[in-house]
Amino acid sequence: MARSSPRSALRPASTGWSTLHRHHIGVDVGGTRIKYSAVDMADGSLTTPVLQRPTPGPATPEAVAAQLELVVAELAGTASAPDPEASVGVALPTILRQGVACSAANIDDAWIGLDVRRFLTGALGRTVQVINDADAAGLAEVRYGAGRGSAGTVLLITLGTGIGSALIVDGKLVPNLELGHLELRGVDAEVRASALAREREGLDWPVYAERLQEYLAHLEFLFSPDLIIVGGAISAQHELFLPLLRLGARVVPAELRDAAGIIGAARHAYLALPPAEA
Repeated sequence: MARSSPRSALRPASTGWSTLHRHHIGVDVGGTRIKYSAVDMADGSLTTPVLQRPTPGPATPEAVAAQLELVVAELAGTASAPDPEASVGVALPTILRQGVACSAANIDDAWIGLDVRRFLTGALGRTVQVINDADAAGLAEVRYGAGRGSAGTVLLITLGTGIGSALIVDGKLVPNLELGHLELRGVDAEVRASALAREREGLDWPVYAERLQEYLAHLEFLFSPDLIIVGGAISAQHELFLPLLRLGARVVPAELRDAAGIIGAARHAYLALPPAEA
């Protein structure tokens, strides 16, 4: 009879493989900055301040991987360095299906069709788990931020250059929802309701709130969320527009700000099952 190895015997089958490790590296790759830290999964706290490196231009897979090697080496030298066996979580501005990139926003098109999980695991020499950046922010906010303790359906909307979205139902992520591309008055919703749209058109807060009201009311009709979390840099001014909204769901500002993608990427790595070849 085959005997399991001590390592495999220790894996908690119900919650994942990486839950053996308390600290995980989280990386949030954006169009201009790569933000990163190690995260204590007990409470979502960062073991360092949010650290940053410029996103290389062009942001090809090879160029980004080279930066991630430096990130891992830097964090390996910190006082709370994650165990080398702990997987690394990377959030990317792309739709990801089974680790394969199906789009590329503000990064090079060479990512499209790439098995990103396998590529980065090979480049870094340690297990990497990848996740869409808005999905990462949603995981973080539901577990450690504005949505902690919330049951039912939680919808995160990030308002920035475009509109990002994440849907979590009873604690489970529904991945890759691109709700900024829902049609609203004949155009993508983000053309009318993103933070960039407000700036581009010089909208005052009441007029912008009406735009956002129309968009969020449509999402409420489609998904019946119990809670809507509004993130993005504009959420720092939430008192100027959120009180003007009239929705059935409770609407609150995001709490984790710049760290949300980092924390969510680390949490995704923490909960992930081991790769098939492990």
